[in-house]
Amino acid sequence: MSHPIPVSRPTLEAVAAMAGVSRATASRVVNGGAGVRGPLAERVRQAVDELGYIPNQAARTLVTRHNDAIAVIVAEPEARFFTDPFFARQIRGISRELSTYDNQLVLLLTNGTSDYQRVGRYLSGGHVDGALIFSLHTDDSLTALARDAGVPIVVGGRPTWPDPRTGRRTLYVDCDNRGGARDAVRHLLGLGRRRVAHIAGPLDQPASVDRLDGFRDVLPDTGPGLIAEGDFTPEGGARAMAELLERSPDIDAVFAASDVMASGALRVLRGTGRRVPDDVAVVGFDDMVSVAEWTDPPLTTVRQDIEEMGRLMARLLLRALRPPADALGVPALSSIVTPTQLVVRASA
Repeated sequence: MSHPIPVSRPTLEAVAAMAGVSRATASRVVNGGAGVRGPLAERVRQAVDELGYIPNQAARTLVTRHNDAIAVIVAEPEARFFTDPFFARQIRGISRELSTYDNQLVLLLTNGTSDYQRVGRYLSGGHVDGALIFSLHTDDSLTALARDAGVPIVVGGRPTWPDPRTGRRTLYVDCDNRGGARDAVRHLLGLGRRRVAHIAGPLDQPASVDRLDGFRDVLPDTGPGLIAEGDFTPEGGARAMAELLERSPDIDAVFAASDVMASGALRVLRGTGRRVPDDVAVVGFDDMVSVAEWTDPPLTTVRQDIEEMGRLMARLLLRALRPPADALGVPALSSIVTPTQLVVRASA
């Protein structure tokens, strides 16, 4: 029985020999170092392509001080991360942007604050160049852990707390949660609805607070009986809807702070014999097509471009990590707030 002869991987020495340069020169070009003239650098790059040479990442890191790896930290239990389509879309946007710049995504999940020290140790180990953190709650210490580890960060969602060391706000990417909520409520009022209720997200998260504030901007006199807190899950939306109906059976419209909570609310309304939108109109938030177009009836909602927000988070962090060589005239990095758009379907 014959065995295949193993093919040896091309070496840096082979690259240097083909390019007609020293090993040190080839190493500087391959690993991103400076100080090599253009024609020589081009010969090295051609040799790399012809030989199919793959640089050693450890050696590259020693030269460039970059790992070309970004941590993505999600401050939610694994069970929610793997069931909520929001996270899949945001991770997809982040992954696509990082791939464009040949960076690796390192996903770090947490099952509560007991995991934070593990995350802090990993960040302190110098394995990644920066971190993208999202789904933060008011009392989260993840941003402080990243700062203590010396790791630059960008946050998904508007943080309401300052950096504990500098007193400045952290770079973030968010959507216009408050404006989107106002659009949703005005749409319901435009349909002639007069008993509009709100299913809020967890009120220890800024996005939930902003959407509640947008609701109150339009309906400032709404009493507490028409507001119930959910948890961004279908079950939480169902519980909040049942609570609202028990308090105020004459509700004729509901604005839910997420599509998945709206799907739970629709299930409860259907179970109690209420027709949507005839008896109760429903609007969600997110425009996750996998949810909004498959509810019965299809869901009117406020669209935020979740995947694009992931891309923007990654882009902002990479710009912070590798500023232009000549920064004169280049505007300082700033946080990004993306627009929202009302998408009208059959539920309202």
